[in-house]
Amino acid sequence: MRAKITATGSYLPRKVLSNVDLEKIVDTNDEWIKQRTGIEMRHIAENESTSELAAKAAEDVLNKSALSSSNIELIIVATVTPDQPLPATALFVQNKIGAYNAFAFDINAACSGFVYALSIANAYIVSGMVKNAIVIGAETLSKITDWTDRSTCVIFGDGAGAVLLERTEEDKGILSVVLHADGRYTDLMMVPAPGSKMPCSKKAIENGDIYIKMKGNETFKMAIRSIASVSKEALDIAGMDFKDVDWMISHQANKRIIDGVARRVGLEGERSIITIDKHANTAAATIPLAMDWAVEMGKIKEGDIVLLNSFGASLTWSAAVVRW
Repeated sequence: MRAKITATGSYLPRKVLSNVDLEKIVDTNDEWIKQRTGIEMRHIAENESTSELAAKAAEDVLNKSALSSSNIELIIVATVTPDQPLPATALFVQNKIGAYNAFAFDINAACSGFVYALSIANAYIVSGMVKNAIVIGAETLSKITDWTDRSTCVIFGDGAGAVLLERTEEDKGILSVVLHADGRYTDLMMVPAPGSKMPCSKKAIENGDIYIKMKGNETFKMAIRSIASVSKEALDIAGMDFKDVDWMISHQANKRIIDGVARRVGLEGERSIITIDKHANTAAATIPLAMDWAVEMGKIKEGDIVLLNSFGASLTWSAAVVRW
């Protein structure tokens, strides 16, 4: 028994902020951003919450599937930008799409969140506890971005991607998943407030503690090595090698990281899916957004071996091997 991806979906906010637009906000320029990150534009959720983006991605998935919302048994939302601390964003999504027969919860594993969530849904399906699940990566990072900090504001965007997993007895679906975390590096990327350690206060707001803090250079150095290593682990478990991979979909954090991983494992050129230019870094949403784009563009086809890998500062990293 396996969990097979039977449909993909996505949603991007209408507002687009280009690099040229950013030049008017902060001291930066289009060419520098493209050279350093590969990003050309990002979508911004002006009046939409994370659950609204997630629900629209879930609706897109359902529109492409044979199931209705009442058939869905599990909803997992991976996000670092929940609607609010309580309740879970997944419950808002459940209500918005009318999936009242599902149980629902959130997980936070930073940029590795989608692969973490995929592994959880896979375990529920393989164990026989559920027959299907919608797994969503959704973020509104623009709402926790300091738009005066040019080292971070050029990187992030908003969006949501989703997949429908269904039980199958075919030799398709999720073949392996490997997850890692290391709490010694929690200072690489964080949002200090609000939380139990630093509750919301006037001081926290004035100090900018409600915004993303990131040590970009240290993160970059660790990412390529970690992603390549965890990818090999996942392929070894699946009884495969990098030469068997048709498509690699990496977390879209920085094009130089994606290219570095591709060179390291021999997946350069057309086998690496790149969407960071049009979506920027949407944390847990990058992989499902890129996956849906690749499916819609006709790149991923039935029988293809797809390698998913991610690296989330603070620190998580993961990989999964999927037979389409």
